[in-house]
Amino acid sequence: MTALPYAVDAETPLRAAELETLRTQYEKEGEMAGIQTKFNYAWGLIKSSARSDQQQGVRLLSEIFRVSPDRRRECLYYLALANYKLGNYGEARRYNDLLLDKEPANHQAADLRRSIDDKVTKEGLMGVAIISGVAIAAGVVGGIIFRGKRR
Repeated sequence: MTALPYAVDAETPLRAAELETLRTQYEKEGEMAGIQTKFNYAWGLIKSSARSDQQQGVRLLSEIFRVSPDRRRECLYYLALANYKLGNYGEARRYNDLLLDKEPANHQAADLRRSIDDKVTKEGLMGVAIISGVAIAAGVVGGIIFRGKRR
């Protein structure tokens, strides 16, 4: 079994020339593209900083997951990673948990789980702060309006 990269690996995009090489190979093979070629291209796409590339990477990985049982382990991890980058934390957690169910001692998946949980917590706290700020502002505006009507 090959080691999976840590989540930070996905944060470093390939150079444009590297991604173009993967794209060219994939397009050259066309409908007959091999699983490895498709996987390499999907990997490059999810490392991209462009959301549309990441989404295309998810589509390719989903295809590989369906047709190639021997690549499912890697696909689960990269689907989790890609969804994490896209901000789809529920999907990221679902794929990652499937991998952790099969490999509870997988350090990379455990690391990704912590990253997902941290993001959900951070964004949840930001959401609460925003809602609280809006509620306070509405209360202040309401108080001003109410005072204005009493005069």
